[in-house]
Amino acid sequence: MGFGVSGSTAVIFLGILIASGTLYTAAAGSAEQISDARDEDSEDLLDRRNTALDVTSVVYDNSTDELEINVTNAGTTTLSVNGTSVLVDNEFANASSTRVDGDSATDVWGGDRTLVVTVNDVTAEPDRVKVVAENGVADSNSTVEVV
Repeated sequence: MGFGVSGSTAVIFLGILIASGTLYTAAAGSAEQISDARDEDSEDLLDRRNTALDVTSVVYDNSTDELEINVTNAGTTTLSVNGTSVLVDNEFANASSTRVDGDSATDVWGGDRTLVVTVNDVTAEPDRVKVVAENGVADSNSTVEVV
């Protein structure tokens, strides 16, 4: 075997070594991203399982067209007030004011605390009110008290 055959064999093996290193790097990076995504999904699932909402009362004021919704965070997950949505008769409603246990400046809605959401410009008594937390957990109330 001459030098040409030995040299070309060495070049081929060197190419295989470089290609294998590149392939391993790409595969390891992809596996890490998949693992991180699974961990994040598990954390989100745990948050959803530990979240429970209870719409305790819905009061509609005929004279001011104002709707006041009391929702208790019955779970252990701390939620965001800004991440909470309100649906009135299956339509998104903008909250004119919110307060958690009397504090209107906070965005933190902890467990066993009550969020009061006020919605203005509700022109008729709603049939159903639904409150949805930032992680998708929801509760609704179809019993509306009219004052």
